[in-house]
Amino acid sequence: MRLIPLLAALVVSASLYAVVFERDRLLAFAGATSDAPVGASAVVVDAPPPVPLGVGVVAMRSAAQAIDSAVLLRGQTAAAREVTVAAETSGLVVSEPLPKGSFVNAGDTLCTLDPGTRQATLAEARARLSEAQGRVPEAEAGVIEAEARVREAEINLNAARALSQDGFASETRVVSAQAAMESASAGVQRARTAVSSALAGIESAQAAVASAEREISRLVITAPFEGLLETDTAEIGSLMQPGAPCATIIQLDPIRLVGFVPEADVGRVTVGAMAGGRLSGRQEVVGEVTFLSRSADPVTRTFRVEVTVPNPDLIISDGQTAEIIVAADGQSAHLVAQSALTLNDEGMLGVRTVAPDMTAQFMPVTLLRDTAEGVWVSGLPDMVDIITVGQEFVVDGVPIVPTYQEVAE
Repeated sequence: MRLIPLLAALVVSASLYAVVFERDRLLAFAGATSDAPVGASAVVVDAPPPVPLGVGVVAMRSAAQAIDSAVLLRGQTAAAREVTVAAETSGLVVSEPLPKGSFVNAGDTLCTLDPGTRQATLAEARARLSEAQGRVPEAEAGVIEAEARVREAEINLNAARALSQDGFASETRVVSAQAAMESASAGVQRARTAVSSALAGIESAQAAVASAEREISRLVITAPFEGLLETDTAEIGSLMQPGAPCATIIQLDPIRLVGFVPEADVGRVTVGAMAGGRLSGRQEVVGEVTFLSRSADPVTRTFRVEVTVPNPDLIISDGQTAEIIVAADGQSAHLVAQSALTLNDEGMLGVRTVAPDMTAQFMPVTLLRDTAEGVWVSGLPDMVDIITVGQEFVVDGVPIVPTYQEVAE
C-alpha cells in the first residue's frame, strides 16, 4: 500500500518538471503529434522578429549653436579713489568739523588752520622784494657811468700815445693813461656785478614771497575731488602737524568691481570688454573692463581684473560682494541636460554618445555656462547623438539600441 503514494509523488514531480523546465519541448511535442485531418495542409506560423542585441538607451540628436561666452568671477566692489587728506603745515584748527558721510565737491574746505604770524612774514617778504627791485636802477646807472669813464679813459690813452709818438708827451703820460683805462674797465665790471647782485636779491625776495604765500595757502585744506567723507574732519582746536590727517574721502561714482581671473581664462578677458555684475542684494550693474593685470599673484596665480560701472545715486558701497561676468568671444556649444553629464574612469567630465557602429562612446566636454534649460558645453562635433538616459549603464564599445527623443525648441 505504501508503493502507490510513492509512485503518485514521482508522477506529479515529473509532470511539474516537464511543465516548468521543459515547457518549450512539451509544446513542440504536443504540436507535432496533434491529430490533423488526413490530406490537410499544415499551417505555417511566422516566427517573431529577432530581438536586437544591445542595451536600450535614450538619445538626443544635438546640433551645435553659436553662443556668447563669458568668464565668471567672484570679487567685490571698490571705490574709484580713496585718499586721506593731510595737513602740510602746523597750526590750530579754527573751522567747524564736517560730519562723516557728508558729500563734498572738489575744492570744498575741509579744515582751516590759524594763520599766526604768517601774514607778517608775507608782508616782510614783499617789502624786501620792493627794496631789491629799487636797487636795480641804481646799479644799472652805475654801469652806464662806468662805461662812460671807460670811453673817456680810452680817448685820453689814444691822445697820449699820439703825442708820445710825435715827441710832444712823455712816456709817463702814456703809462698814466693806460692805468686810468684799466681802472675804468674794472669799474665797469664792478657796476655789472652790482646789477647781478641786485637781480639776485630780487629773485631771493620773490622766492621768500612765494614761500610765504604758499605757507598761507596751506592753512586751508580742501577736497581734491568730489566724494563722501569716510571720517569726520579734524575737530576745532586740534593742533595739526605736517602729515596729520584732516579727513578721508572716497569717490563712489564711478565704482569698480574687482575680481581675479585664473590663468586658464586670462586670455579670454580684454580691456574694453563689456562686463556686468550682480551684487549681494541681487542688484545688477553693467560696465566695461578698464584694467587687466599682466602680473599674476605669486600665491594664487590669478590676475586682477577691474570693471568700472556708473554709480550716480551712490547706492553701491565700497566692499560689497559681487559676482562678475565678463563677455568673451562667442563659440560653438551644445545645450544638454545636467543629468546627461558623466565621468569616465579617469575622472574626466563628458557625455556618452552613439557611435556610427551603434556602440557607446565617451567624449570629454568643457562646461561653459549653467542655465535653467541646461548646461552649455564645448568639445563635441557639430552634430552628435548624446545619450541622455542609460549612459551610466554602458561603457565604450558596448552595443546599444538608441531611442531618440524629440528636442524641445
